[in-house]
Amino acid sequence: MGLNTLDMLVIGVYLAGVTLFGLRFHSGQKTLKGYFLADNAIPWWAISLSIVAAETSTLTVISVPGLAYDKDFSFLQLAIGYLLGRAVVSFILIPQYFRGDLVTAYQLMERRFGQRLRTLTAGVFLITRAAAEGVRVFAVAIVVRVALGGFLAGVGDFARDLLSIAIVTVLTLLYTLKGGLKAAIWTDVMQQAVYVAGTIVGLLTILHRVPGGWATVHAIAGQAGKFRVFDLSLNWTTHYTLWSGVIGGAFLTTASHGTDQLIVQRLLAARSRTQAQVALLSSGVVIFFQFALFLAIGAMLFVFYRIFPPHAAFTRTDTIFPVFIVSYMPHGISGLLIAAILAAAMSNLSAALNSLSSTVIVDFYVRLRPRSDEARRIWLSRAAMVAWALVLFLLAILARNGGRVIEVGLTIASVAYGGMLGVFLLGVLTSKASERGAMVGMIFGLILNLYLWLFTHVAFTWYVALGSFVTFALGYAASLYMPNESSRAV
Repeated sequence: MGLNTLDMLVIGVYLAGVTLFGLRFHSGQKTLKGYFLADNAIPWWAISLSIVAAETSTLTVISVPGLAYDKDFSFLQLAIGYLLGRAVVSFILIPQYFRGDLVTAYQLMERRFGQRLRTLTAGVFLITRAAAEGVRVFAVAIVVRVALGGFLAGVGDFARDLLSIAIVTVLTLLYTLKGGLKAAIWTDVMQQAVYVAGTIVGLLTILHRVPGGWATVHAIAGQAGKFRVFDLSLNWTTHYTLWSGVIGGAFLTTASHGTDQLIVQRLLAARSRTQAQVALLSSGVVIFFQFALFLAIGAMLFVFYRIFPPHAAFTRTDTIFPVFIVSYMPHGISGLLIAAILAAAMSNLSAALNSLSSTVIVDFYVRLRPRSDEARRIWLSRAAMVAWALVLFLLAILARNGGRVIEVGLTIASVAYGGMLGVFLLGVLTSKASERGAMVGMIFGLILNLYLWLFTHVAFTWYVALGSFVTFALGYAASLYMPNESSRAV
């Protein structure tokens, strides 16, 4: 069926509306804390929904249904670990972040160890966040390539990808530059509501189009094993088992929500420590049910395409849900769903630009130029956002040849998270760890995860657990032989 003029109008109006909505949040930001932490005036429920939007984005909308279509519900085991990881962050790391006037996660490292470890952790974050975010931004191109295929029939895939990534990057940059974190969070709230509501409409549409509705879906998908959640096998090369999901997922979330500025920045914007904890824990419940929703769509699409085979085989499972939206959803609704998916990408990109910029300015520039005035700091923060937008645009283009986008993004992040989590736990849980010892442990943790990624078939879900264990153990042992005066309790 394809998109028509009405769908294109809906997409254009929606993207313009999101951008204009974000541009409303531009006044009263006279300090870095106001720009990057919204003056600690954001309620817990808005932070919770913003965390969900930043964590899922376009990758979830298009990739998770593809996982269920191709395999089963085993990805949900990872979400169980996500709940456990949030509890660890809430009760171990969040209290440390609210003991002082912090703007970034890496200031905690300087307070506990010293400037060198702060520089190392902030630098690793910048590199890995940019690489992982490039994959997320590329997910936009997958959607646009499917959605606008009829309108851009004479345009090559590369030019189409270039155009779609550029449009989303520029629109996101406009309101993020003006409104900082405040604009990012409130647009996240709106976009989260829209794309979840749109996904529910998509689910109901699939059920309506499958003869016999849910009874048929349950019979065919159940017989094919699509509803299987738990895999009890002890296999280090399988991404989603109960052990890698619960243990690996818990470590992954403890790292991503406890050491990654993308999420920590949102937690630091809360009105109090308690509100930050409630926001993080409640976001885990939302994430679990949201993953279940997208997996259910994947199982339903498996049944639908068994009954009505596609004209051509899917070259990648990431395109399955966008193809259904474009081909079978009612006009207007299909346009809204495509727009919502693009808007999800905008919310995540906005979060990335905020976190990358805040880390560059707070952890590097302000430390080197402590006497610079607030006006210049904010001006440089916006300049840094422009620079990072260009970097992410280029990385998204380079990500065109990757695999399933959600797994590529998680793998890149997991390589660095092991070392990051290990040194944060060294700082919070021990008093004997020294800066030099922690740096040694982190370097070996990063080397281990790079080795696992490049030279073995170990599943990425184990990277963080293994990397953090090596970092913690070697960092603690090295600290006994390399104590220094900068070792101090948090």
